[in-house]
Amino acid sequence: MFVSTAVASGQHPSIRPAAEPPVDTQATAETSPTAIAVILGSSQTHLWVAGRGGVSCPSSETAGTHAAVRRGRVADGSGCVGVLTQLTRQHRDPIPADPVVVVCRPVLATMAEQYALRRVATAVFAPSRVLFIDTVRAAAIGAGAATGGLLIADIGAELSEVAVLQDGRVAAARRTDLGTRDLKRGTPTEVLAQATTRMVGELRRDPAAPALVPAALTRGLMVVGDGAMTPSLMSQIATDLRVLVRSAAAPWTAALNGAGLAAMAAARHPAIR
Repeated sequence: MFVSTAVASGQHPSIRPAAEPPVDTQATAETSPTAIAVILGSSQTHLWVAGRGGVSCPSSETAGTHAAVRRGRVADGSGCVGVLTQLTRQHRDPIPADPVVVVCRPVLATMAEQYALRRVATAVFAPSRVLFIDTVRAAAIGAGAATGGLLIADIGAELSEVAVLQDGRVAAARRTDLGTRDLKRGTPTEVLAQATTRMVGELRRDPAAPALVPAALTRGLMVVGDGAMTPSLMSQIATDLRVLVRSAAAPWTAALNGAGLAAMAAARHPAIR
């Protein structure tokens, strides 16, 4: 059994700056729209704006007693709009008009799920373009691990995803409605670990990635999200898989960093200007 659990545990602050992608020194307001990255998670909502950095707050903060996002899906569109609008006010200056917005989506997201995300982004930002990126792909980019084969697990509060990537592109993926919040509600750690192991096993048999998973497993399983900051879960997954299980360098902000990089690239693209 091999496990790397160099992670920190504890409560996330309600509002906190997120690590920022490199400053975009090539594009200016005169040549490119403002780049924005958004993650609407079951626990936390994250917003990153080029040149201003990232902020986060609980996804239910302005949605009353019910959750704005459940199991990674928009459950209350107006609540999500309220949370994102609140985050935009954390920046001193208004966000310029017609930005390019990159929204993270769960793997295997349905058209209805993507439509709900698009409606929220459009209501808050009135963007010139809304683009989607799989959260696991964004995390790989943000963690600097997008080259070659990679097996990655994003274990969030209410949704867990496992995907195999080749050079930063998702080749095959699975997801399950289970996360770290379930552990706090009494679900045994072994149940979430077994669900993660089961998804890895399904990917091993997926015809879309017959040789990718064994090759990626030589690098071990990289974990992002809340699960990467739960040492007992990391250890159990390593025991079940019998491979190296490691946390990304910045497991809580990797996806936001990667989505920010994608947003900057999209904003610089000639077709967007």
